Amino acid sequence: MHRFFEAVACHARREPDRILFTDAAGSLTRAGLMADAARLAARLPPQARVIGLLLPNGREWAVAQMACLAAGRMAVPLPTFFSALQLSHILMDAQVDLVLVPQANPPALPAAVPVLPVAASGESGAMPDFSEGFGQIIYTSGSSGQPKGVRHQSGQIAWSASALAEAIAADAEDTYLSVLPLSLLLESICAVFVPALVGGRTHFDTQLSEAIGRGAVRGVAAAFEAHRPSVGVVVPELLRVWAHDLLAAGRRAPDSLRFVAAGGARVPERLAETAWQLGIPVHEGYGLSECCSVVALNRPGARVAGTVGAPLPGLQLTIRDGEILVDGPGVMDGYLGGPEAPRPWPTGDLGALDGQGRLTVFGRKDNLIVTPLGRNISPEWVETALLDDPGIAACAVAQVDLVETDGSEADGALAALVIPTSQAQGWFDDAGPQGIRARIAERCAALPVYARPTRITVLGLADARARGVLTANGRIRRPAARAVLAQRTGANPCPVPPLPSQERPLP
Repeated sequence: MHRFFEAVACHARREPDRILFTDAAGSLTRAGLMADAARLAARLPPQARVIGLLLPNGREWAVAQMACLAAGRMAVPLPTFFSALQLSHILMDAQVDLVLVPQANPPALPAAVPVLPVAASGESGAMPDFSEGFGQIIYTSGSSGQPKGVRHQSGQIAWSASALAEAIAADAEDTYLSVLPLSLLLESICAVFVPALVGGRTHFDTQLSEAIGRGAVRGVAAAFEAHRPSVGVVVPELLRVWAHDLLAAGRRAPDSLRFVAAGGARVPERLAETAWQLGIPVHEGYGLSECCSVVALNRPGARVAGTVGAPLPGLQLTIRDGEILVDGPGVMDGYLGGPEAPRPWPTGDLGALDGQGRLTVFGRKDNLIVTPLGRNISPEWVETALLDDPGIAACAVAQVDLVETDGSEADGALAALVIPTSQAQGWFDDAGPQGIRARIAERCAALPVYARPTRITVLGLADARARGVLTANGRIRRPAARAVLAQRTGANPCPVPPLPSQERPLP
């Protein structure tokens, strides 16, 4: 981390007044960032070794991260969209000593932990001293159970920022628009660490990122048009909304864009094609928190549709029994409280490498469905076909046991949970079972018969979020989705209170 710190300090000494970070409330220069970080680092109690960050997207977050880096403290991003129960778990599990909060309207904490307000004044001051010891513990919402802490204490974040900057040819002329919550590791690397390293510039759209954290995806196209960045990062749901808004308005994305990374879930090829036609230069990538977020990425000018590109420089990918294994400087130290991470790291994802070293990801190994006839089905394969429908926001495919209307049992039936977009909800409400079946059948026509869902349940978008079927960034939580499907088809391992006004199976 010392080399990274010196690079940021060098930018501040060379061009101290050049703006590095902006938000709706103001701007922060290179020198201002370092001075604010020095002041905050000096206020951190010596005994506070583990520091929680409970801050909105904005300049204060950048100051807090740089202060923790300079002071050699362990930073623990606290997602503002986590429940009080999840936050309590993190505070206790990570043994957080102090939480950094905004000066204005500091949030209430679910546990008795000291807090310290963060200021981004930008006033002149001395550079911070550097101490070794910085790292981050990343908690992800996961698919079930309590969040698990991922330890990055061996320079993984600095390496990732440098490797990403090299992969996308980032430089001081780049401007980045931050719309995803900074508690997401990828966003903090792309919005804070990469621009600080190369001397670029980031604008934090605080209001939009807070809305996205709550699951309200609106205004993406307007934000990119207003700020006209050169680089951005989106998840598939944001990309879908962005493309929809551009199509509805008869507009194109700003020509300032040169690179937009998309990850977090598989990007349907039809959506990617539409995005390119609308001037969104989307490049699919793949990663996971255990490997410091990004593992592989399609490069500018070298995108190959259907793949997630080549691994970042320094990473080695191998395929063992179909599973993707990762080795190199981005692999985590281990889970908090657990043993050191094995090398290479087994990702739990299924994939393949082509002759040029580009990776294709098929889905999760533990999601693999084996039909009663012995056919193997990756649910992501079927879901990708369904998500080619612009009216479907999210979906989940699972194997369930059915009780037919005549009382007979049908083991291992393939069922699909379909969550329409808000724009398409009216069509699904009015279409009736036959119309919906026809629409789904059209999307699945290219699949073999054994991979086509035989039961379909439609769940409203708001209801899906209320039930916990969707994460804040629009990803499916499979256990919750399976519970809904099981409830609607006879088996009920995890009862879910019915919401009949928004959820209905097709008979």
